[in-house]
Amino acid sequence: MSAGTRHREQAAGPAKRLDSLWMYALLALVATAGFFYVNLMAAIVDGLVTGLAFSNAQAGMVGAANTYGATAGALIAVFLVGRLRWKPAVVVLLAAMIGIDLLSTLVHAPWLMIALRGLDGLLGGMATGLIYAVMARTASPDRAFGMLLAVQFGLGGLGMMLLPPLVPALGAKILFLSLAGVSCLALLAILAIPRIETGKGAGSIAYQPIGTRKRLTVSLVMLGLFLFQAANMALLAFIIGLGEHAGLSRAFIGQALGWATWVAILGALLVVFMGERFGRFQPLWIAFVLTLVGTVGFYGSASGAIYFIANVGTGITWSFVVPYLFGMASSIDASGRLTSLAGFISHLGLASGPLAAGLVLGSGQFHFLITAALAVLAASAAATLLAARRIDSPEHAR
Repeated sequence: MSAGTRHREQAAGPAKRLDSLWMYALLALVATAGFFYVNLMAAIVDGLVTGLAFSNAQAGMVGAANTYGATAGALIAVFLVGRLRWKPAVVVLLAAMIGIDLLSTLVHAPWLMIALRGLDGLLGGMATGLIYAVMARTASPDRAFGMLLAVQFGLGGLGMMLLPPLVPALGAKILFLSLAGVSCLALLAILAIPRIETGKGAGSIAYQPIGTRKRLTVSLVMLGLFLFQAANMALLAFIIGLGEHAGLSRAFIGQALGWATWVAILGALLVVFMGERFGRFQPLWIAFVLTLVGTVGFYGSASGAIYFIANVGTGITWSFVVPYLFGMASSIDASGRLTSLAGFISHLGLASGPLAAGLVLGSGQFHFLITAALAVLAASAAATLLAARRIDSPEHAR
C-alpha cells in the first residue's frame, strides 16, 4: 500500500463508500461537460478559421478566452467548495452553458465570440471545479480521474472524427451544438448520482493546513501540471493545421485524430486499473519518456503513419499522466480544495498553450512550436517526477 493510500484512509474515512466505477463514470461525464471544448479545441479553432474566416490569431484567442474564463471559474470554485450544495449549483451552471452554446451558433463577429466563449468558460470552470472536489473525496482519486480522462477522450475522439468534415457543409455552429448536447447528457447524469455530501456536516472533511515539506511538493505538482497541459494543448489546438502544413488531407487528419483519441483512452483505463498499486514515480517516468518520443514524432508529420502514431502516443500518455497529477493533489489534501486548485492550474495551462501557439503560428513556424513544446514537457517531467518521488516516500503520510 502506498503512502498516499495510507494518508487517504486516515483522512477520508467515509469516502470508501464512493469506490464505484459507475459513480466514477457519472462524475466523469458531468466534469467533462464543463470543459468539453478542450477536447474539441482543434476542431473549434479550425472551424472558426474555415467556417467563419477567422484568422489563426483570432481563432486562438477564442480558444484562449474559453479556457481563461474556465481558469477564473475554477479559481472561484476553490472558495465555493464545502460552502454550497454541489448538485443544484452544477445544474444551474450547465443550463446556463447550454444557453450560451446555442447563442454562439448565431455569432459571426470575432470579439463577440471571444466574449461569449469567455463567459461559457467561466461557468464551465466553476462546474468542473466543484465536481473535482467531489472526485477528490472518492476512495481512489487516481482511478476517478482516470475515468474522467477515459470519458473525455472517448467523446473527444468521436467529436474529432465526425465534426471537422461537417464544418464546411454545416458551418461552425455544429461545434457549439455538440457542446450543448454533451451538457444535456451531463444534466441527465446528475439525476443518476446519489446524494454525496461535500458541504458542512458530518460527512464533510475539513481543510487541513499544509506543512512546510508538503508546500514544496504542492508547488512541484502544480508546476508540472501547468507545464504539461500548456505544452500538450499548444500542439493540439493547431494539430489540424500542422497536418495540412505537412501535406496531409483534411479527411485523413480527421480520421487520424478521431482514432488516435479513442486509442488514447487506453492510458486513462490503465490508471483506472492500476490506481496506486505501483506508486506514482515508476509509471510516470515511463510515461514522460514516451511523451517526449511521441512529440518528436511530429517533426515527421509529412508521413501519415508517423503523424498518426505521434498522436496516438502523446494521447495515451496525456490521458495517463493527468489523472496521476490530480491524484497527487488529492493525496495531499482530502477535503478536495487543493484538487479544485489543481483544476484552476490545469485550466491556466490549457489556456496558455493555444494563446502562445497562435502567436507563434502567425508565421507558420510549426517546427519551432514542436521544439518549444518539447522543452516545456521536459521541464514538466522534472517537476512532476520530483513531486512523485516525494509523495511515494513514507514521510509523505506524516
